[in-house]
Amino acid sequence: MSEVGTCEVDGEVGILCIDNPPVNALGIATRRALDGGLRGLFRDDAVKAIVLMCAGRTFFAGADISEFGQPIREPGLLDVLALIENAPKPIIAAIHGTALGGGYELALVCHHRIAVPSSKVGLPEVALGLLPGAGGTQRLPRIVGIESALEIITGGKPIAAPVACRLGMLDALVGEGRLREDAIAYARKVVADNVPLVRVRDRQDKIASARGKSDLYSNFLEKNARDFRGFKAPFNIVKAIEAAAELPFDQSIARERELFLELVSSTQSAAQRYYFFAEREAAKIPDLPKSTATMPIASAGVIGAGTMGGGIAMNFLNVGIPVTLVETSESALDHGIRVIRRNYEASAAKGRMTSDEVEQRMGLIRPELALDALSEVDLVIEAVFEEMAIKKGIFARLDEIAKPGAILASNTSFLDIDEIAAVTARPESVVGLHFFSPANVMRLLEVVRGARTSNEVLATAMSLARMIGKVPVLAGVCHGFIANRVMAVRGEAANALILHGATPQEVDAALWDYGFAMGPFQMIDLVGLDVVGRGETERTVRSDLVALGRLGQKSGGGFYDYDDRRKATPSPAAAKVIAAFAAFNGVSDDEQLTREQIVARLLYPVVNEGAKVIEEGIAIRASDIDVACILGYNWPVYTGGPMFWADTVGLSTIVAGLESMGIEPAALLRDKATSNTCFTR
Repeated sequence: MSEVGTCEVDGEVGILCIDNPPVNALGIATRRALDGGLRGLFRDDAVKAIVLMCAGRTFFAGADISEFGQPIREPGLLDVLALIENAPKPIIAAIHGTALGGGYELALVCHHRIAVPSSKVGLPEVALGLLPGAGGTQRLPRIVGIESALEIITGGKPIAAPVACRLGMLDALVGEGRLREDAIAYARKVVADNVPLVRVRDRQDKIASARGKSDLYSNFLEKNARDFRGFKAPFNIVKAIEAAAELPFDQSIARERELFLELVSSTQSAAQRYYFFAEREAAKIPDLPKSTATMPIASAGVIGAGTMGGGIAMNFLNVGIPVTLVETSESALDHGIRVIRRNYEASAAKGRMTSDEVEQRMGLIRPELALDALSEVDLVIEAVFEEMAIKKGIFARLDEIAKPGAILASNTSFLDIDEIAAVTARPESVVGLHFFSPANVMRLLEVVRGARTSNEVLATAMSLARMIGKVPVLAGVCHGFIANRVMAVRGEAANALILHGATPQEVDAALWDYGFAMGPFQMIDLVGLDVVGRGETERTVRSDLVALGRLGQKSGGGFYDYDDRRKATPSPAAAKVIAAFAAFNGVSDDEQLTREQIVARLLYPVVNEGAKVIEEGIAIRASDIDVACILGYNWPVYTGGPMFWADTVGLSTIVAGLESMGIEPAALLRDKATSNTCFTR
């Protein structure tokens, strides 16, 4: 038997167990173990049914995507699946952990699927810009129906076993911790009851009613138009599922393969697969010893109960860490707590948590009006107004009252962490934890390492980020760190464009077409011109609009005009302000640009700034910039982020474009263009 597979026989039941850490991926070693083990059990006349299970923490977690683009080594995955599906004896998939992607497609070719209640199953390939390419789009509809299959496969989310059982994705649940013995008992019953050997591919009962109903698919696409915008994979998935209802199985499986190959060779899927690894790579810090100890965080303090402070607090409440929430007034503190409660109650109303869970989390808040209340917490996060003098005053006070070893963190978006740390006698305990708004929703957490931040504090911050459901990206100290710094130049470019003749709506439309949820002027109007421009001393278009009372959506006008339902229309008033400001600066406004040229003017400078961030050591790697921009600014993931996108455009093209704009390319960018190398490959 293979090194990663073992076979046993218990009476009439054969048990094939695969043990290929860490996640039993369906790479070549696993496939060979399956092929050899199953063929041996097929030959054993004493075996009447087979249980297929895995050791370790999970069932087959999916295909080994490191093999994508490599020559296929035999047996291929499709060969193994065919061997299982056409087995002469019933095969029972016994699932624990997760059965995702190719792992669940393997379960679908088994004759029965059982699982422990804690397990999850699903087909998440859409997140990689793919569709399930091993029959998932053809077999799943046959056991759950077309409508459910559309939702499950285009959604891509893992589904908890009890829900999966109700949907028909599983045949039965077994006892937690009793998978092996219950699976053997299930197999014996299959044999005793002489259950017919029915393949999923042959089932018609769940798909027959959908035949000829093309509106079912068009209506589904229309309903999900907003979520699917810009992505290729969901549309190919829908086509593949429609083929499951309309074509004989052999033809529909061929259609699935055709649609899969179309995606796997696309730049979109390459970008999404790259991002999958980039997000995981971001947690790795090369110069941080793996043996670095982390510090226990049993309690946290948050200074400021406003939008950011309240959102930050929720992250800790969600994982059971009590939070001391400090404000300067009773009214501000009460308001902040009411907002937190309202957020939790909204989640409960949507069925995402129970009322008991709401009260449990609210019970973890300790409201206080004095910083002295933070004397015993393990971690303090300051989330007050973005002004250096205020933050330095707070950290000087924290230095006096915080217990030895406590981590002192600032949520600053732009300011110098080293300058803040310098007012304390323990700069090694100071770190930046830059949450993005809304802090309880956005997944990015920039962990800012100061010049003297200790390895233990840094390791704890990175670990803590993952504990509270964030993706940590390490940043060095500079104005704006990573995401805000590189994206600030996009805003500067947008402001310059409208002075040279492009309208706010043309700029926003160009970025909408590129894939952003909204353009910079729509975003400014949403947030509020008075908020975005707070602290400015120089005259800008934004300040001129604010002087006229045009604050954005909340005032009925900013860069756009808004009706009572906040529907935007081009604004003649804003156009006059822009023209007047252009004249004031002596700028010509007669430049006509295509949308592609507008995108280049807006995004090439982002790439250039990203190259500088790498040169200066602010970001460890180019992929960290991509993760920060995708998670922090909703840069469309199917482009891979600014640095991956630049590689697909061609760095020589980026350099030439920057030079034509009068922007000096970063030395690293120019070097890579000259040497024909890339940032991300």
